[in-house]
Amino acid sequence: MGGRLDDDYAAAGFGRRVGWGERPALLLVDAVRAYADPGSRLWLETGRAALAAMAALASAARSAGAPVVFTAVHYEGDPATDAPHFHRKVPGLDAFRAGNPHAEFTPVCRPEEGDLVVRKHYPSAFFGTGLDRMLAERGVDTVVVGGFSTSGCVRASTLDALQYGFRPQVVREAAADRDQGPHEANLFDLDSKYADVITLDDALNRLTARPGPG
Repeated sequence: MGGRLDDDYAAAGFGRRVGWGERPALLLVDAVRAYADPGSRLWLETGRAALAAMAALASAARSAGAPVVFTAVHYEGDPATDAPHFHRKVPGLDAFRAGNPHAEFTPVCRPEEGDLVVRKHYPSAFFGTGLDRMLAERGVDTVVVGGFSTSGCVRASTLDALQYGFRPQVVREAAADRDQGPHEANLFDLDSKYADVITLDDALNRLTARPGPG
């Protein structure tokens, strides 16, 4: 993306910054083995690098006393029952049935004591989960986002973060998709309309500059 497209969007009034508030939280979307295990049909070639970036963000957020939220698509029963039309569209949701090892968090980036874990049936971390209330109760005004995949659950979660009144900050290196085409296209669109797309270094600097708990 760039050149004439950037100019066209800027002329139309897109792409201004939402900026950071005073109390960020980190939202890591679906950092599970389904996207990290080469044996999974949902495996992402760029997932390993994104997981390393997510782990760095989680460490910085914990040190700063910022809430850390992990999400995972999870079905106790049959995905075709719990999310019938979603499963009809994406049969790969079978990877997230209870008991499937691909539904588990990765060793590289997994919840620790004190982190929040949100189980969901659909792409957005907010839909039907109460996450908006959890964040509001903690005084959060900014949501820093990474995860899998950029065009799917990351995008849906980022859009809902904005719609619930939070300032979304999407970390480029901490998101991944099946191909660079949809990855870059969705980052461009999110940055133009719904969020700020920022670098890992920027996110780490903003998080570590914050005072710790107490």
